[in-house]
Parts: sequence; structure tokens; C-alpha cells
Amino acid sequence: MAMRLRLEILAALLLAATAATPAVAQQCGGDFEAWKQGVAAEARNAGVGTAGLEALEKATADKKVLARDRAQGVFTQTFVEFSNRMISAYRLKQGAANLKKYADVFARADQEFGVQPPIIAAFWALETDFGAVQGDFHTLNALVTLSHDCRRPQLFRPQITPLLTLIDRGVVPADVTGAWAGEIGQTQMLPSDYLGRGVDGDGDGLVDLRSSAPDVIMTTANKIMSRGWKRDQPWIEEVRVPDDMPWDQTGRTNRLPLTQWAQWGVTNPNGTPLVDNDLKAGLALPMGRKGPAFLVYDNFDVYLEWNQSFTYALTAANLAARLAGAPQFDPRNPEPGLNGDQMRALQTKLEAKGYDVGTVDGILGTNTREAIRKEQMRLGLPVDGWPTPELLAKLQVSE
Repeated sequence: MAMRLRLEILAALLLAATAATPAVAQQCGGDFEAWKQGVAAEARNAGVGTAGLEALEKATADKKVLARDRAQGVFTQTFVEFSNRMISAYRLKQGAANLKKYADVFARADQEFGVQPPIIAAFWALETDFGAVQGDFHTLNALVTLSHDCRRPQLFRPQITPLLTLIDRGVVPADVTGAWAGEIGQTQMLPSDYLGRGVDGDGDGLVDLRSSAPDVIMTTANKIMSRGWKRDQPWIEEVRVPDDMPWDQTGRTNRLPLTQWAQWGVTNPNGTPLVDNDLKAGLALPMGRKGPAFLVYDNFDVYLEWNQSFTYALTAANLAARLAGAPQFDPRNPEPGLNGDQMRALQTKLEAKGYDVGTVDGILGTNTREAIRKEQMRLGLPVDGWPTPELLAKLQVSE
């Protein structure tokens, strides 16, 4: 606990120092070595000492990191495709085994942070297969590369000084490795979370997120709690939807009482009535009204804090539900979607109509889903956020 307190104090000092750093130090691009000098000044102002600064001086750009940043094709898969691949028999078996093996640690995590064991185990499984595949990218090189690059520096620049602080304090070595985007350890923590949320779960005076399962479990619970997890509340619940209902009322963010969903004909998967739990939930239809359906509660938003991909978040939530004893969800029979080229064509048309779809990348992200819903409403189609050839054709005709 003393180590955890020290890390939290360091994190607070770091955030205060970073806030006081001149805005010019946040610029990206330009001469790489000159840019690193600005980073070094920022780190020095935050209290990073010789070891951390020397590590930064030796840091180099990694073109392989940029290649990975621009090739995230996995999220072009549908929810059913992605979840079927990620929720494997191996992960379910190992998840159950680890829940049993570390039952006392999971119980401590639940008691202290209010995060149920299956939630932690699911992230542990998806991120690294319980520590088996933690990544072999040089973490500091990855972060300086992504921060110097001007595509998304605002995501990565704030992670450099926390990493240098961890290096400077001897928490991680200067050549620590992990994922291409700068995450470290068995649940792929960004340095700011490692620094600010690290918990010494095994009592050895260190926070080792690469090798210590108790440290991993407790730290992961602390991170999840910090994102707003509500103790003892559900996260998702599979349901069956009727053939017709007010589809414009569906969507993750439109939280309604279960009594309202029941009134519209939403039931448990086996057809029995929903049991009111005095909570509100949105109705998520990841593949439209004819595909799988889930009530998503406030705790589901924490999954999107972990990873902004709706497909990943819903998969992680489903894996946690499986580890908690739920059966495999029913994929039902969704309408055919769009291939990559069609999705890009749809996004281009939506963008031309003034919608912010982010990057035209063929990926069905949150902004694209919302734009689809608005166009479905305008065109008199069921509003379920699922892109279909019919929608694309109607948009072409309406031009």
C-alpha cells in the first residue's frame, strides 16, 4: 500500500507540473531531436531525474509503430465475427481457472474497488491471454514515435512523462516493452494508469504489471473503478426484441427503465418477462434490429473508457458475462451489412451531408452509427444504426 500511495502522489505532482508546462512544448512534428528537447524540458519540469532523461535521450523513432497505427483493420469485422474470434474456448477455460486460482485476490479487488472478478478476468484475457502475449515493442520508442507524429499526438504525448517517471523511479526498466501504442503489462496499462493506479497486490513493495498476477488484478480493478464503475451493478444483459417496436428509442445512450422496454415487447432471451431492477438501460443493437440485442447499463460506459471501439467494448462485456455464467449470445439473423468499400462510400455520402463520421476508413464507429440513425429516420427506415445496402441505395437515390 505504501508503494501505491507513493505512485498516486507522483501522479498528482506529474499532472500539476504538466498543466503548468507552456503550450509550445506540446507541438508535434519538425526535427525529431529538437522536438525531443521540448519533451525533455517538460519531463524535467515534472520532476523526472537523470535516469528518465537519459532514457529519453536514447529514444528513437520506430517506423513499425506508425505502420501498426495506420493498419487497424480488425475493427472492420462485425460484432459477431469479432466476438466469436475473441471469446474462444481457451479464454473461457483459462478465465475460469484463473478466477479459481486467484480467488482470494479477486475477492480483495471486489471488496476494495467494487469490481466483480469476471470483469477483470475478461480484460486480462482479451488484452494478453493472461500475460502470455504482452507485446515486444520498445515502449518509450513507441510513445515518442506516436507523439512526434501529428496524426494523434494528443493521445500519446501525455504518456511520455509518466513513463519516464516510472523509469526514473526504477518501477520499469528503460527498455521496457509492450504493445505498439505504449501499453505495458498483462492488462495493457498506459503509463499514466500504471503510475496513478498501480497497486502492490502481492505485498512485495513493487508494482509489477508484467509478472505479478496479484498486482495485475488489483491495479486493473483500481483503473476500472476510477473510470466510474458502480459497485454491484450489472453491465450488459442479453435480451430478445420483437419484430416491431419504436426503433428510434434504441441506442446505447437512451437509458430507459426496464419496465418501458418490457412494455414494448423486449424480453429475456428465453421469452420470459424482464425483471425490473430499478435501473435504466439502453438497448444496443450492434448488427441492427434483426441481430443480437443487449440492454446496456451505466457500467457499460466504462468499457468504452477502456477502448473506444464499440465492437471491442461489447465483446469484452460479453466475455465477462460468459465468465460470470451467462450462455453464449444468440446471433439471430441480421440483415447483410456493407463491405469495406461500401462502408467507405456510405461514410463519404454521410460526410457530404454534413455529418462528422471521423475518418472515412470503412469502420462502423460511434459517429458513423449516429449519422446512420439520423438518415434512417429521415428516410423512414427502422432506426437501428445498422448500415445496409438498402440504406446506401436510398442515399444514392436521394442525392
